[in-house]
Amino acid sequence: MPVIRSNLKEVMKQYDPKLSIRKLAKDVDYHFDSIRRMYKDEMVQYPRDLLLKLCIYFNIQPAQLIVMEDDGYTDCAIDESDGYQGESNERKTTRN
Repeated sequence: MPVIRSNLKEVMKQYDPKLSIRKLAKDVDYHFDSIRRMYKDEMVQYPRDLLLKLCIYFNIQPAQLIVMEDDGYTDCAIDESDGYQGESNERKTTRN
């Protein structure tokens, strides 16, 4: 099942391998703990103002900070051999 993850750690490494969380927090004028939680992918919600500041700082798009990955776990398996289409066939109508 896909999950949303923070990519801040990788972005920081590419930008400057020596950049610390504390320095980044100071540079973007944001709470250290929020930056640390995003860095460690512990953040549940991503504040828009933080995303904006980080995008401007690193000169990147939000999609580079927040990524969707497959965690290898599936809640339920869909057997595609059944011909599952995601929509009920009952709703389909034919116009003459």
